[in-house]
Amino acid sequence: MTGRSLPFDPIERAAELWAERIGPAETMAAVTSVMRVQQIVQSAVDGALRPHKLTFARYEALVLLTFSRQGSLPMRVMGERLQLHPTSVTNIVDRLEADGLVVRAPHPTDRRTTLVAITDDGRTRMKAATEAVTEANFGLAGLTPRQTEQLTELLAKVRKATGDFAS
Repeated sequence: MTGRSLPFDPIERAAELWAERIGPAETMAAVTSVMRVQQIVQSAVDGALRPHKLTFARYEALVLLTFSRQGSLPMRVMGERLQLHPTSVTNIVDRLEADGLVVRAPHPTDRRTTLVAITDDGRTRMKAATEAVTEANFGLAGLTPRQTEQLTELLAKVRKATGDFAS
């Protein structure tokens, strides 16, 4: 947030002007709203994670590792689950490893595969960071739990329609 609220909704005003000058404005207004909310959410999450020296990408990787049965996953699987390019996964793991939050280990049965395992420090940092982002409500102020579910459902429709996932 810029520290000052406008006396009107600029997206609503842009939609009115769009409708007058260009045509139907519903999609433009929705996309502009999504983009603005993304900025708001990003700022809130970054602010909550900054004291824990984590980015959202690194935080997601730690969470993913804690969700795994063994606390470790192959880097390829991490990339698939996080929907990231292998280079991005490597960079994330490099930073987490440098901070002592994960370690790389050889796969016990596949010499071509490297496992990433969360450390005790990684679990501790992830837990503290989770408390911080949860306290900040991940930046989604103003929504009820049901509205948050509805938002997730609506955005999943867009994600599915673009091939983000199949089921």
